[in-house]
Amino acid sequence: MRSRWPMDSAAFLLAVVLVSAPVARSWSTEGHMLTCQIAQDLLEPAAADAVKNLLPEEAGGDLSALCVWPDQVRHWYKYKWSSPLHFIDTPDQACSFVYSRDCHDPSGAKDMCVAGAIANFTSQLMHYKHGSADRKYNLTEALLFLSHFMGDVHQPMHVGFTSDQGGNSVNLRWFKHKSNLHHVWDREIILTALAEHYGKDMDAFRKDLEHNISKGAWSDDISSWGDCQDLLSCPTKYATESISLACKWGYSSVHDGDTLSDDYFASRLPIVARRIAQGGVRLAMILNRVFGESNRDVLAWPNLAAATDEL
Repeated sequence: MRSRWPMDSAAFLLAVVLVSAPVARSWSTEGHMLTCQIAQDLLEPAAADAVKNLLPEEAGGDLSALCVWPDQVRHWYKYKWSSPLHFIDTPDQACSFVYSRDCHDPSGAKDMCVAGAIANFTSQLMHYKHGSADRKYNLTEALLFLSHFMGDVHQPMHVGFTSDQGGNSVNLRWFKHKSNLHHVWDREIILTALAEHYGKDMDAFRKDLEHNISKGAWSDDISSWGDCQDLLSCPTKYATESISLACKWGYSSVHDGDTLSDDYFASRLPIVARRIAQGGVRLAMILNRVFGESNRDVLAWPNLAAATDEL
């Protein structure tokens, strides 16, 4: 049985996703779509079948069409609980992530951060069984939340300093228009790259990323992308990478009121591109393991190198 939306109409929700403006604290629509497209291209047959079965019919089997859904509903009353799951606030200048210290919501509730959410929704998806009507969880939602949060945790400024809300309150100019540091990493760098290097063709951008994964700049390093031991340590690894990148490349030499332009764009674009690609490859890794012939050893991640051979 297809898992259904807990709303009046799946078609309505799909329309909301496709027309709503992007919100702060997330990869842009383009960033999330690229992550999910890369992941779907790397799915093994069993995982590809499970993903298509869980998606509402209106998505046409395309995971990327709904990868921004969690951003659209996070402020709706029914989904307000999900708002803290999109990010991690760390102590200012610490440049480190400690799960027990940082993964909580403002009330102090534990595991309420993007790293905890990835572990939780991965665990929920392990209950999937094709054709089963007896499901404890809404696995369609679990798939969409996991796919979205794998994008979020790889956006470096999603693991940022508490006082500036991951750069949201660092106001500046991106070339000639007003922006903020978080939004620069969410959207500005991606849109500038699409305009300047790809003629606004997102498919060309995706193909470039996939080439770098399979045969290009990152191909020799691909096996290290899966180098973590279990379900808990993987999200922790991703968040630790992000805060390190945020300190080295995001916050570095940036002050409120600055104008960021060519130099910042050229030096940060490779970081953004790599993080989008890593999010996609790692999402595929999780889904292939969860929806494979047996998910009993889901806590032990496979080598990634073989998964990229067919890209």
